[in-house]
Amino acid sequence: MTWEGLNVSRNTLRVAVVGAGAFGRNHLRVYRALAQSGTPVELAAVVDPSESARAAAAVEYGIPAFVTVDELLKSGVQIHAASIATPTLHHAHAAIALFGAGVDVLIEKPIAPTLAEADAILQVAREHNCLIQVGHLERFNPAVTAALPLLNRPMFFESHRLSVFTPRSLDVDVVLDLMIHDLDVVLALANSPVREVRAVGLPVLSRKVDIANVRVEFETGAVANFTASRVSTERVRKLRFFQPHQYLSLDFARQDLLMIDVTAAASLLPAQLDAVFAAGNADAAEGQHPSAGLSLRKVTTTPGEPLRLEIEAFLEAVRTRQPPRVSGQEGRRALELALQIQEEIKTHAVRSGLA
Repeated sequence: MTWEGLNVSRNTLRVAVVGAGAFGRNHLRVYRALAQSGTPVELAAVVDPSESARAAAAVEYGIPAFVTVDELLKSGVQIHAASIATPTLHHAHAAIALFGAGVDVLIEKPIAPTLAEADAILQVAREHNCLIQVGHLERFNPAVTAALPLLNRPMFFESHRLSVFTPRSLDVDVVLDLMIHDLDVVLALANSPVREVRAVGLPVLSRKVDIANVRVEFETGAVANFTASRVSTERVRKLRFFQPHQYLSLDFARQDLLMIDVTAAASLLPAQLDAVFAAGNADAAEGQHPSAGLSLRKVTTTPGEPLRLEIEAFLEAVRTRQPPRVSGQEGRRALELALQIQEEIKTHAVRSGLA
């Protein structure tokens, strides 16, 4: 299939989902919901090597199911775009095959397991003039969207992403499983090359690193601290950042954004500022905060399911041929930083006698 002669703005986009596991089932659900709500999109096929997963999706959505992408492409079923929600190790093979058929791709994060495979994906996409959007879901979180217009040279970031242990995604460590969400968001907000990375991490309940702490310094002088754990007793998804005269807090789970304007409180200690912030997270009243010189307000956000927003943005990019919000190059950038962090964790383990 080629785009020549096809007015995609007026035609229904036919999409396939490659991978019918936990992530893939959500993509299937959202595509069908969009079609039912009047979006010009049709769920046309599913691909999965698992007979049970493939059959379940085929029955639930009434669509043809295939074992491999190659089988789908040879079947004659027409598709314009596809979501790739397979394990990371299979991203490159699926994407390259789809690009060869002129199919645009939304590929789950991380874009690939290695930079070499990421580069191959990007090169083939360019050769076939195909769009690629990487599924860094938190970029579509309403709290992140609300924060973007408020950016003013942020200089310090603190990220916490904690989850209870599940057997899901144990093919990758916590850096590629969880932390990469926040790496991508902070890279976008900081808008600066990385200067230095320091990291420590440990396996706890799996054979791969389950908990990690990272410090990243950017060329602008901005600093970011990241903590990610998949062996926590609680679920936390928060990012806080400081910029001149402002302190902002994003709660990804609640889709909340709080902002503290510092008008006359430069002398407050960080601990005092944290206390103010904690009060704000408890849904304190907006307006002048009891601490002199601090004005607290809850920034308006428009609630929405990030995956649905992500897929809607992908379909719009396919229709208009405009660059997607999270490009393949940005996906590669997040992967590069994640892999650098993994190497720093290994180095620290050797230096500490833990390797």
